[in-house]
Amino acid sequence: MEHPQVEVRRSARRSRTVSAYREGDRTIVLIPARMSFAEEQRWVAQMLDRLAAQESRRTLGDDALAERARRLSAEYLGGRARPGQVRWVTNQNSRWGSCTPSERSIRLSHRLQGMPDYVLDYVLLHELAHLLVPDHGPRFWALLEAYPRTERARGYLEGVASAARLPHIPGARGAGPSVGPAAEPEVCG
Repeated sequence: MEHPQVEVRRSARRSRTVSAYREGDRTIVLIPARMSFAEEQRWVAQMLDRLAAQESRRTLGDDALAERARRLSAEYLGGRARPGQVRWVTNQNSRWGSCTPSERSIRLSHRLQGMPDYVLDYVLLHELAHLLVPDHGPRFWALLEAYPRTERARGYLEGVASAARLPHIPGARGAGPSVGPAAEPEVCG
């Protein structure tokens, strides 16, 4: 793999934080001005690794997603949930995922790409559990108790959904584009 061009930008206003982002074919790493050259080299390497990990999560293909679902089913559901198809979709804006038990198909929203692995695993397990129990009754939730990060993942998704409803404040530091009001996304419908 070709190494991207790295540009280090020092800032006197930046006191402790280091961040990085891609800009075309370059990687920009922002560091505090007081940082030594050795610290700079260590942080640049660390930030390149972090960006690569984020990008690899974002580009997880359908085959890898299906393999991940098989692994999760084996580990947490005794291998009983066997999807016929697992794939990313771009048409789910009010759900994180969906399952059609009669077709044994699972679809995950592309908005999950780049989220932490434990969140993706939770949504996959949630949909896998629907292959065994179609509703959200006590038997369904009992299946998810085996996954130790269920509550943490649910909290993360609730936070993302809540943040999407925040109004855009023009000129606010770090404010991204306005998302506008939206329904809270659900794991499935």
